[in-house]
Amino acid sequence: MNLPPSRRVWLTRVTGAVLAIPLATLATRAYASKNEALRAALKYQDKPSGDQHCATCVQFVPGKTATALGSCKVITGDTEISPNGWCTAYVKKS
Repeated sequence: MNLPPSRRVWLTRVTGAVLAIPLATLATRAYASKNEALRAALKYQDKPSGDQHCATCVQFVPGKTATALGSCKVITGDTEISPNGWCTAYVKKS
């Protein structure tokens, strides 16, 4: 004979389900991040250096649009690289 679950078991399951919803939502979101240590080491700035800027660098990975923030192959883990930015790792696209 199966007994219905006790109130304590029911409350534990409901609480677990309620807590899992926000955690699942947070896990699916992509948050922008900065790698401050590499930015400082490479002297990254959000403005160009003369005619050199990230949008014309081979290391730059563009965002969804031409003006959107992108990322950099050298500044790993950083998703807030400006296409108008510049750093000492700049290498012009050929």
